[in-house]
Amino acid sequence: MKKINLNIKGMHCSSCSKLIESELQDKGIKAQVQESGKSSIEFDEKKITEQQIKDIIKELGYQA
Repeated sequence: MKKINLNIKGMHCSSCSKLIESELQDKGIKAQVQESGKSSIEFDEKKITEQQIKDIIKELGYQA
């Protein structure tokens, strides 16, 4: 398991962080996203890459 910290831009409220957490968790990624945009993400590098995670966040309308 690899752990990364990302700063996510474009978030406005706790609903934004919950949306990102939920979407990542649905894909088997452990994520804690704060309303401030700071996040802690843990994932299996054999199943998904860091760039793919950033792409998921981008598809939701945010920047990582």
